[in-house]
Amino acid sequence: MRRPPVSVVFVHGIRTSATMWRSQQEYLTARGNPSVAVDLPGHGTRRDEPFTLDEAMRTIDHAVRAPDGPVLLVGHSMGGLLCTAYTGADPAPPVAAFIGASCTALPRGAGLAAYRVLAGALNAMPDHGLWLSRQVLDATLPEATRDDFGAGGYAMQAQDDALRSLAALDLFSAVPRIHVPTWFVNGQFDQLRTHETLYRRLAPDAEFIIVPRTTHLVTAMRPRVFNAVLQLALATLETTP
Repeated sequence: MRRPPVSVVFVHGIRTSATMWRSQQEYLTARGNPSVAVDLPGHGTRRDEPFTLDEAMRTIDHAVRAPDGPVLLVGHSMGGLLCTAYTGADPAPPVAAFIGASCTALPRGAGLAAYRVLAGALNAMPDHGLWLSRQVLDATLPEATRDDFGAGGYAMQAQDDALRSLAALDLFSAVPRIHVPTWFVNGQFDQLRTHETLYRRLAPDAEFIIVPRTTHLVTAMRPRVFNAVLQLALATLETTP
């Protein structure tokens, strides 16, 4: 009996939305794998909702449990942190493999406080920092993926609630409980590589992929490379008895 294809669930980062995964979903459609990219509360199509950690986790759980076959869970930045906590939950959820992009950090302490200060400064600007954000995207992303990050709108108002919520994640306990094939993908110049060494110790069986000359936005800055990581994860699941 033929096994059902692997489904892929994508979870976006802070401020952006499901649209950031367009390049990856196009690749999967051509490959024949179903996929869904969720909008977290306070983001994208759900910007009128407050961000809460419980609702974010419910959103991920609902998407993971919807397909009939195996699920590859993929998260970027904040979405990667949430998916790390979700995949390492006890009892383990029905995730067959996990890719965490730009998320090898523990969201706590001075680093998180500094990020919240920066987010507050952006929100205090007349345009909530949209002009500056567009300048950064224009300078770093290829034209093919440049508009995907902002196509669903920017969730400026949800930033502080989301960042504050992340401090409740116990990733130090969650990471060692992940017992499915796992890949952590970081750009060489990613600011969230702060605890990569710790993650390597906590997850000795995970594969760590560092993309040269790439920043935090690895999924859009190097879409072909990231799609190759998807191919690796899918081939691993498809050839596992």
